[in-house]
Amino acid sequence: MLDKSFGLLFYLKKPRNYVKGDVPIYLRITVDGTPKELSVKRSCDPARWNPSAGRASGTKENVKALNSYLDTYQARVFEAKRKLVEDHQLVTATAIKDVLMGADQRGKMIIKIFEDYNADEKC
Repeated sequence: MLDKSFGLLFYLKKPRNYVKGDVPIYLRITVDGTPKELSVKRSCDPARWNPSAGRASGTKENVKALNSYLDTYQARVFEAKRKLVEDHQLVTATAIKDVLMGADQRGKMIIKIFEDYNADEKC
């Protein structure tokens, strides 16, 4: 599990009809060459974006706040990967994305609850 290649990259993804203004920021998680992309729900002016660093450049307060948010999001990705390793689950880009999006936490269906209850009562 630990010998897999892993990478993450923040980048700007311009929409098709882009003219000017802020562009949404996306995150690409790559595990063993398989990428998954997701939006981080933030945007940035392309003139202020540093593609090699994957962060906005500048000293204004909004730029510092954006970079801090991206650092926090990056920490969440590493935490999701750590959680998968600790739970002895397969570490894939899809699994990390599911942990980030909360898709790994499915609620119990009512029938499953009754089945569990009935199984406990029989014992």
